[in-house]
Amino acid sequence: MLGLKLPTDPRWVNIVEKNIEEILTDHAYCEQKAASMAISLIIGFPEKSELVKEMTALAREEMGHFNMVHDKILKRGWVLGRERKDEYVIELMKFFPKGGSRETHLVHKLLYAAMIEARSCERFRLLSEEINDAELSEFYRSLMASEANHYTMFLKFARKYGNREEVDEKWQQLLDYEAELMKNLGKKETMHG
Repeated sequence: MLGLKLPTDPRWVNIVEKNIEEILTDHAYCEQKAASMAISLIIGFPEKSELVKEMTALAREEMGHFNMVHDKILKRGWVLGRERKDEYVIELMKFFPKGGSRETHLVHKLLYAAMIEARSCERFRLLSEEINDAELSEFYRSLMASEANHYTMFLKFARKYGNREEVDEKWQQLLDYEAELMKNLGKKETMHG
């Protein structure tokens, strides 16, 4: 359903299990960045009323997820660590050329967001099925559906605001690029990398 061309190696879960504190910190910041991205779309494209409405709801939902992850960190006697660079997102954002029209810029942002949500959903599924921590397994299972909904929402908006054929072609190219990117990632206890 997600269309990802390269699944995460299940051994990634073994890396995560060795440092739960690190994955939870990374996950918390991913949720915060997702909320920030939703807000940036509102600021950048205020005339797109349907997008503004959906991004307002998304920002609230992502901050709710941030709070849930933060609660898990506190429950385990830890504190939220410092933010880390997200190598996956940094490399992913290099795919589309800079410049172009405002509409093209919007479509590219939406496709990037769809990809990040698709990979997050795939990672949440893997954690829900493979992690040897019943509480976290259930937690990630509960978040999977919302990530899948976000992925489809971003793709729907990209197709709405761009030429459907061009958007679908760009999406396939981005999927290929992301698969190549993932060959060098998945070796750290981070949500995407």
